[in-house]
Amino acid sequence: MKKSIIVGKTNAGKTLFMINFAEYIGLKKIVLKQEYPDGKKLSKEMSTDLAKSYLSSDREYKTQCIQSICIDLPVYKGKKEITLLDTSGLIDGIHPKLSVRNGIIQTLEKIQEADIILHMLDIALLIDNNTLSEIDRQIIEYGRNRKGYVLIPNKIDLDKDKIGLHTLRQEYPKQFMIPISALYKKGFDEVKAFVIRSI
Repeated sequence: MKKSIIVGKTNAGKTLFMINFAEYIGLKKIVLKQEYPDGKKLSKEMSTDLAKSYLSSDREYKTQCIQSICIDLPVYKGKKEITLLDTSGLIDGIHPKLSVRNGIIQTLEKIQEADIILHMLDIALLIDNNTLSEIDRQIIEYGRNRKGYVLIPNKIDLDKDKIGLHTLRQEYPKQFMIPISALYKKGFDEVKAFVIRSI
């Protein structure tokens, strides 16, 4: 089964995207599998509404392990099952908390195993800082040499004047990107099409 991993900085919207994408393709319930850095594994079935309130947060490092769901995508006349992996947020530098560092290490290991990399970044932060973080630059450099990599600027609903997207496209004119709003499910058609093409 193909694996599609969602990576990016903390609070980029990765978890909300995973749940809303599952909802967008028609799921009302998900079976969430959690794999912790110490090897512990849990499996929980829940509604997508409960998952949003339980898993998604504005708090940094709410996600400290690999969380995955299996979804069916339509391919030609049939369906193809893929695993969608949500990950701990990456940062510039070294985090002081051991549990966060372990989650980051786990994320970096899973990136190498993934068939598809959905690199999510918070476009609102790009507007505020007027530059990409170092870790986002490193992910872009790693991903652009791999098949199945796409840059996904999130929170385009906050980029009313398209300043962030314009800045990003100027800096990476050849990089394929799909702007989305994970909150409002904008751009999900394009993400689905990209994943299907990459399977």
